[in-house]
Amino acid sequence: MKYMLSLYLLGLVLTLLSVFVRLMESLGGLLESPLPGSSWTPRSPLANAEPPESLPDHPSRGVQ
Repeated sequence: MKYMLSLYLLGLVLTLLSVFVRLMESLGGLLESPLPGSSWTPRSPLANAEPPESLPDHPSRGVQ
């Protein structure tokens, strides 16, 4: 009987651990990609790697 109780408790702990890990992954996903229109902006300067379109090309590039 003690063997069955320990197996039951092990299963319960593993289930709770699995739920906790999935919750942390989903919260991490929400922090990495916020909802459109939210006021939260990422701190990374590389978040928008494309230069603004209004800047002219540099003259040393030789664009023809």
